[in-house]
Amino acid sequence: MYATTNRTEKIASILQKRRPLAEKIQNVETNLRSLSSTLRHLENSRNHLLAKLEDQNACQRLQEIDCTAIHKSIDQELTALSQLKMRFCRDTLNIGVVGRARQGKSRLLQSLTGLTTAEIPDGDRQHCTGVRSTIYHHPNVNTYGEVWFYSEQSFLDEVIRPYYQKLGLGNTPNTIEEFGKNPLPNLPKNIPGYAEPAAMYEHLKKYHTNLEKYQHLLQKPSPRRISRDEIREYVAQDTPEGERIFFNYLAVREVKIFCNFPNTDVGQIALVDMPGLGDTGVGDEDRLMRTLGQDVDAVLFVRMPKSSGDYWAEVDVKLYDTARQALLDLPLDLWSFMVLNQTSSNSKNHNNFPNCQDLAADISNKHINVRECIIANCAEVDETNKLLDRVLEYFALKITDLDKQYATACQERLIKLHHQVQAELKKANNALSEEFNDEEESMFDDLFEEFFEEVTNSLEELLKELIVKRDSQNDYLKQQIEEVFQLCRQDTGIPTVEDIKKRANREGSYLTAYSKYLHEIRTNLSNKFLSLDDSLKYSIEEIKSLVADVLVEKGHLGGLTAARGSEFIKVIAEEIPDTLSSLKHGFQILSDFQLSYRGLIQHRIRKHLDKLTPNLAVRLPQTPDEQNVLDTFQEIYPEVIYQCGNALQDFLTEPNQAAFAILEEFVDRVLRAENIEKDWRKFLRKVRKQVWAEHFQPLADKNRLLREWFNVVEQATNINDLPAQNFLN
Repeated sequence: MYATTNRTEKIASILQKRRPLAEKIQNVETNLRSLSSTLRHLENSRNHLLAKLEDQNACQRLQEIDCTAIHKSIDQELTALSQLKMRFCRDTLNIGVVGRARQGKSRLLQSLTGLTTAEIPDGDRQHCTGVRSTIYHHPNVNTYGEVWFYSEQSFLDEVIRPYYQKLGLGNTPNTIEEFGKNPLPNLPKNIPGYAEPAAMYEHLKKYHTNLEKYQHLLQKPSPRRISRDEIREYVAQDTPEGERIFFNYLAVREVKIFCNFPNTDVGQIALVDMPGLGDTGVGDEDRLMRTLGQDVDAVLFVRMPKSSGDYWAEVDVKLYDTARQALLDLPLDLWSFMVLNQTSSNSKNHNNFPNCQDLAADISNKHINVRECIIANCAEVDETNKLLDRVLEYFALKITDLDKQYATACQERLIKLHHQVQAELKKANNALSEEFNDEEESMFDDLFEEFFEEVTNSLEELLKELIVKRDSQNDYLKQQIEEVFQLCRQDTGIPTVEDIKKRANREGSYLTAYSKYLHEIRTNLSNKFLSLDDSLKYSIEEIKSLVADVLVEKGHLGGLTAARGSEFIKVIAEEIPDTLSSLKHGFQILSDFQLSYRGLIQHRIRKHLDKLTPNLAVRLPQTPDEQNVLDTFQEIYPEVIYQCGNALQDFLTEPNQAAFAILEEFVDRVLRAENIEKDWRKFLRKVRKQVWAEHFQPLADKNRLLREWFNVVEQATNINDLPAQNFLN
């Protein structure tokens, strides 16, 4: 046997080594929650796809993906991991003491802890203990307690609702006030059974009738520290004399008691005192299972055989089965002991040792499998301490193996779950092919052929129109020129006789005045021709607009930009990638092309303005006067106008020729160049959803859902990572 100090150190070491495993379990829990969330996202994505798909085979494959069982398994594993994590997070080795009422469970706890009936109620009549107590060994402390109360909502949810559901009483009250103010619903006459439901109903009436005596505690913060003398008021149903005057326990979830055990070498342990079973409180068995599964490392069943003769009854077997269900991953026989409470001849139960021996011999026949069946007098401190020593020594040796067995069972289920998820994700990944992309490509081919045919035909027709007009005068330019010459005739800039005379006086001679007037008249005249610049630009803007109209109306490129006319051509030129150089250059040539007055007309006009230049103009008489100057102006100005008009007559066809030439150049570049159709395909494939939105938007929605589907499948696959779900290695 271990020395107690070695055992104490070993237990402390075991508890210390558990904590890193708890952190790993936390990471696995996070992974499972993320996996569950992603699988629900996958199911939502599947439902959206089913509403969009027309392919029945694809729909059937999607419907075959079933995560229902996986979600259930994840929830179960999260519950199991939570229990395992709580086990590994504890600072103490917890021993649960379980038994039916009047079996000596409280006496055993008193002997082990040094506490009295003031803190651990016992009695010879009805149930004494009302709530679960956890008793911690804390050396060198004065005994005190911590009380944890239900909140009003948790009280309704965890205490009252189970009665309403079990007894068929209808909807649970929504508030404490509603529960207390209204009478309890009558017990249904058709409820199965008779005595047991009625007894449960009486138990519920206790909560209802006495509500005002404990309701205020449901609003108190937890924990509340209490002195040793106050403990019984919160854990017991009656006084040591058996008077049922305590009701605080009805509002209490748990009490923790801190004291110095008589056996000071027990180490970091805690004893969990469960209320004696056998009463008709609804939820007692559930609370027992929850406590054993989450808060207990070892179980001591306490049974006191009657001295007059006894046997293993059905209630004993049922109690064992209830405890056994608390932790299926770790067989109960590996972490439980049966304590047969031996009483002496001077006790009220008299000497029951022979019956203790009989029950110990018969226990295996009832399949109540425990690690060891121990006969001990629970009222004797020495015997109970020896009992505790045996239990602690066993667990000091075996707890690590038990932890490993428990954890391994959880881990093996997680591996199985991993493969289960992996199988469904494989089905999800294979459920949908690239058929949408095939459909989209086929649609694009058809629309492109239509586009290229329509645009080619329309631009060729436009070329035919322009070639007919190519050698004819541009009507718009002709009209603008006529308006310019009319303005030239109306606003000649020629001064009057009086103006000439005054100017000559100011300048000092008629010759000087004549020269300056020539400059002014020439400048005035040349400025009027500048307005033809707008006319020339208009001619080219018109052809750009015609091309833009073809591309917008026949080519459906209007969705690429709100711009129209020449601005549309410019935007398209910018949109086309540099890699499609032939196509891009064609649009750039058309976008940049301009006709200007200075480039095409000015030089034709300027040479006819020489007669209005002083060095080249008609000379004045040697002694001119104002009339000579005026006559000279009136002679040469009409001649200059006439010559300019003749010069522009031959130019009237050039805008049409230029328009045809630039259009033909554009058509050659964007429709007739080598591999140009390939460039168009590349460009339009990139912008197809803007060009043919009405065709591709529905497919785009499907493909978006498809991409989302595969993204979620990939995300779930990454999360369903076996190393991320492995907490043992």
